[in-house]
Amino acid sequence: MRGVVHSEFNELLELESIIRDGGSLLETHVACEVTVGPRTFPVHVVALGNPDPEVPVVGFFGGFHGLERIGTDVVLAYLRSLVRRLPWDSVLHRQLESVRLVFMPIVNPGGMWRGTRANPNGVDLMRNAPLEATEKVPFMFGGQRFSPRLPWYRGPLTGPMEQENEAVCAVVRKEFFGRTFGLAIDCHSGFGVSDRIWFPYAHTARPIAHLPEMHALKEIYDQTHPNHRYVFEPQSCQYLAHGDLWDYLYQQASSLPETIFLPLTLEMGSWLWVKKNPRQLFSRHGIFNPLIEHRQHRVLRRHVAWLDFLARAACGYRLWIPTADNRELCREQAMQHWYGKTSS
Repeated sequence: MRGVVHSEFNELLELESIIRDGGSLLETHVACEVTVGPRTFPVHVVALGNPDPEVPVVGFFGGFHGLERIGTDVVLAYLRSLVRRLPWDSVLHRQLESVRLVFMPIVNPGGMWRGTRANPNGVDLMRNAPLEATEKVPFMFGGQRFSPRLPWYRGPLTGPMEQENEAVCAVVRKEFFGRTFGLAIDCHSGFGVSDRIWFPYAHTARPIAHLPEMHALKEIYDQTHPNHRYVFEPQSCQYLAHGDLWDYLYQQASSLPETIFLPLTLEMGSWLWVKKNPRQLFSRHGIFNPLIEHRQHRVLRRHVAWLDFLARAACGYRLWIPTADNRELCREQAMQHWYGKTSS
């Protein structure tokens, strides 16, 4: 039996309200359940759009780190906007015939309930995949196995991943693997003053196989929104880490024939919120989330537009994905832009 959700867990209450309001228009299931003391919290999965494996898919993920509630809020705001448009928006209905949308807004409900980065076992879910960095990582911050009482704990050396990560992997394998094209966006906060869009790798500075596709995605976003504020880059430009879940899933997907899987991370520059409101330093939630209401509304408006762009980009991916004739040129441009050298 599920425990009673505390009234302060507004994100879970909002997600379950969206599920009720969406009714039969949404496909929903509980990927796993997380127990914290006497309470049990579900990890919900919500999907809508065309289930045909021939159409592209976009996944929206949030709440891997329990302190970073704004990431979940962004995903929920976009999902809520879709549900409110379904009764009247004929353009949206036509779009959903050409794409599948999958949501996991609260991957780590136990950590969000407890107000911790890690899950209830003390494991940092973004350091937990069975993947070792091939180059030197920052001490501790890049992942450690000393103790779950310390931050960035990877979990024990042997044994399965944490159940929350296993649930994400199951959803990605079911919804993405075997499809011709898929995008995933994982929403975080807590790094720097700039909003960043990261893509693999995090465990090595080596470029990914789909670097031309990433560059093409950046190009169409730059053309569509020339004054945007995102820094689009490989995560390795900032730091390396062990156990990155998206690196792990990307490598698995890349071994499949005729499958393009592009995982992205939205890293919101939360230090800017602290700079504007230094009192947030005295709240661990304030370091990672905008506490002033108008600032939160502005953040949601900005990033919901990015999520909507990804859904549209997936629908028309055949129109912008590099072809055999220009893919190598795209690779050369990407190497020069992100790595300061040519692929040769």
